[in-house]
Amino acid sequence: MTSPLEASTYQGDLGWWEMASRPARPRLRAHAHGYTGYREETALPLRRREVPSSKVPLIISFGAPIRLAMPGDPGRDPATFTSFLAGPHDRAVLTEHAGTQYGVQVDLTPLGAYAMLGTPMRELTNAAVGLIDLLGNPAEKLTARLAESVTWEARFTLLDEVLTAWVDAGPTPSPPVAWAWRRLRQAEGHVSIGRLADEVGWSRRHLVARFHEQVGLPPKTMARVLRFQRALRMLTEPAPRPLVDVAVASGYYDQAHFNRDFREFAGCAPTDYLAARLPDGAGVAGVVGV
Repeated sequence: MTSPLEASTYQGDLGWWEMASRPARPRLRAHAHGYTGYREETALPLRRREVPSSKVPLIISFGAPIRLAMPGDPGRDPATFTSFLAGPHDRAVLTEHAGTQYGVQVDLTPLGAYAMLGTPMRELTNAAVGLIDLLGNPAEKLTARLAESVTWEARFTLLDEVLTAWVDAGPTPSPPVAWAWRRLRQAEGHVSIGRLADEVGWSRRHLVARFHEQVGLPPKTMARVLRFQRALRMLTEPAPRPLVDVAVASGYYDQAHFNRDFREFAGCAPTDYLAARLPDGAGVAGVVGV
């Protein structure tokens, strides 16, 4: 049974936006978390900070392009995309648009992206690739069909059908890698790579290589990202805890260690991140070089 669609709207000093979301159909949820449809008009260009996570976002846009930039890399010009996939990343990415956006975001799992695209995920690490470059004509057809659909629910139903077909036609992730990925997620990063290797019956070196190929980040790095995600969820709860409590509950040695990891992954301090949150769950504002 498919979950009901959730929708929200915002209108204020920043402009206006609407968002609609629902999970993928149950059969797909090992491969795709769900979908978010969005339309927004802002008075000024809007820049967002996208931090590392266990999700692989696929953006299918019906309108204006988006610019992507990696903080701390002044030698690289921002890349411009319309529809694209952002691979697993271990640093914050900044996105920016000129004031208008309209499209759908599909949040894939790393193994789901591997199964649907048939591309080694290590080749997409810390990178974004245009959807047409990845898929060719099927990407153009899907974008056109989604743009022509009248409602968000119709678009999400179409995505259920298309993504299921892509999974059925794509490569099957290695069962030991899939098991190690589930185990790492369930433990929120708190399991050693040596133990994972012992449990799947592989050498540590072999597990790291295969995991890197199919998930995109090495298991040790992904474990740190999962721990960071746990801390971020706790920080953004309706009744957030003090930073020192979040650090301890997330498994950090002390708050200084937590602050260093947070700045490495988010590109800013925890307090700055929280202060930059946009209204109604619309993300986090970003500034280059911070």
